[in-house]
Amino acid sequence: MKGIITLLLACALATPAWAETKPRPEYRGKGHMLQTTQDQIRLSGYLALPKGAGTHPGVVVIQEWWGLNDWVKQQTDSLALHGYVAFAPDLYKGKVAYDEATAHQLMSGMDEGETMKTLRAGAEFLRSRQDVRANGIGVIGWCLGGRYAIRQAAADPGIRACVAYYGAPITDPAAIQGFQAAILGNYGGEDQGPSPDQVKAFEAALRKAGKNVDFKIYPGAPHAFANQNNPWGGFRPAAAKDAWARTLAFLNKELKLASLPGKKG
Repeated sequence: MKGIITLLLACALATPAWAETKPRPEYRGKGHMLQTTQDQIRLSGYLALPKGAGTHPGVVVIQEWWGLNDWVKQQTDSLALHGYVAFAPDLYKGKVAYDEATAHQLMSGMDEGETMKTLRAGAEFLRSRQDVRANGIGVIGWCLGGRYAIRQAAADPGIRACVAYYGAPITDPAAIQGFQAAILGNYGGEDQGPSPDQVKAFEAALRKAGKNVDFKIYPGAPHAFANQNNPWGGFRPAAAKDAWARTLAFLNKELKLASLPGKKG
């Protein structure tokens, strides 16, 4: 576990984006893999669409260090069923880890600059779609994905809402000051990557900078408490249920309601 904590702390061109705006009806609420290009960046990922006509908010979904596995796809589907166009970029380019050693190898092979470009392209892919409200884009991530969700929201002023599950904080004052998104954080009281003290310091820095922040630390919950497939036995059903309810309420307020036609943003 000590090694895991250390790692987490360290933590052919396809059709254009618009060609995916009218998928077959069976794709609604249950996603599918796609490949496309956005801003000259090749994207591969899992797209899930909500039921109903009209436009919807969009959410970039960022994987754990295991990769774009079935659990991440299930979360993406769930967001679609709650009314979001949800897209999970495949940051490992088709590879998925089933053990810690492979996850470490894949994560260590990531280039942060390239990953940020991919995530930015994922957000632009959503903005480019005819069924997405361009002023209603959010990001959510768990573990490694929580770390990158925070960094994407800090780097992209067009991100309106950020949900970070046990994501490593940023400490650069300039990045914190430039944070435009509202941020919801769900963290474990027994986690050390990041620790509760690090989470509290991050929250205090955000509040001092006048940012819209709502963090909750769950007593007795370890790292990755929201994933029932947690291989270290850290799943906490009550905390996971509460964190997901907080997540949906937050996204509803910051994305659905705030991005309705006629609203500024």
